[in-house]
Amino acid sequence: MADAPREVWITGIGIVSCLGEGPDAHWQALTEQRINVDGERFKPYLVHPIAPLDLDKQIPKKGDQRQMEAWQRIGTYAAGLALADAGVKGNAELLARMDMIVAAGGGERDVAVDATILSNRGKAGNPGAYLNERLMSDLRPTLFLAQLSNLLAGNISIVHGVIGSSRTFMGEESAGVDAVRIAHARIASGQSELALVGGSHNGEREDLLLLYDAGGHMLRGDFKPVWQRSGGMVLGSLGAFLVLEERSHAQARGAKTLGRLSAVLSERSSRPAGAVTAALGRMWQSLAPRIAGTGNAIISGVTGAEPATAEERAFLQSLPSVPVRATGSYLGHGFEPQLTMNIALATLALGREKLLPPAAASGIEQAYEGPLDRIAVTAVGHWRGEGLAVVEKAA
Repeated sequence: MADAPREVWITGIGIVSCLGEGPDAHWQALTEQRINVDGERFKPYLVHPIAPLDLDKQIPKKGDQRQMEAWQRIGTYAAGLALADAGVKGNAELLARMDMIVAAGGGERDVAVDATILSNRGKAGNPGAYLNERLMSDLRPTLFLAQLSNLLAGNISIVHGVIGSSRTFMGEESAGVDAVRIAHARIASGQSELALVGGSHNGEREDLLLLYDAGGHMLRGDFKPVWQRSGGMVLGSLGAFLVLEERSHAQARGAKTLGRLSAVLSERSSRPAGAVTAALGRMWQSLAPRIAGTGNAIISGVTGAEPATAEERAFLQSLPSVPVRATGSYLGHGFEPQLTMNIALATLALGREKLLPPAAASGIEQAYEGPLDRIAVTAVGHWRGEGLAVVEKAA
């Protein structure tokens, strides 16, 4: 007879966003329904900018800070917060066997260099030679490395000393889902006892805004909450990491339990009409024995992009007795770390035994004051990928 799956505890949370850093700042801002959005810097696009961070607190060496791009600093900072929250920061013995699973996008373009090359290439006598010359002289030597998501994992290893096994994922929302899914599966199956999982995203990038707008995914003009948009994302700068731990391992070292991650599911439909609604329905039904009864809620990672948002809305409206909250109106959309961030926020809600207030005039979010025992977290990609995770109250 196979051994029963082991419990996966959440023992550390590290989150940074436009709302600040850490659990308390986020909870206060969300309960106050505070929105921090910048509609001027990248007009006509909007972004939720990262709050000011004192990088020295989590990345003490200035040299380390300088060689990182913004998304790496955001992620390394959030990872340090998670390690500190779990009580493992600086513990060389634990860090030496801590697994690390990171999900992040590619590095940032040097927009000034790109613009100069594009402006002058057509004027050059030999455009090919001009391009090679400029690429050789204008780009810093680390540019190519900066395109790799595993550079974030490397920086976390260097700065925080996490030197167990390391895995990195790149691929927007699905990468974030699979990072958490695999971390959970390894601990539940006995392949791991302690893991750091999460990711980061810098939404304040002209190249990304242009890229996603070319695909028809960006909100333009005035800001609106996700449920009230006719379609379009608002990017957000996010860093989110969790420390996951097998129950007996956490108990043996006297770690506090913030919540239990009981399931993480992932799908990838081909997205014909109705596919998102159907995929979420399948995952929900597969969890039926675990989520039976009352005390359930949903935190949605809805993006605002269509048709995914409308199809997720249809699924949520099929569960009229389950209260729903969407965090994208306050945090923006951060792709890879979005699921990890929302798992963290679900854990906070369970610990405080209170759901966030409903968004005004959303139509789908209703007031709720009942029991809160478990929260399902959705992750529907703006273009591909569907995920569902379940967080339960700490035992």
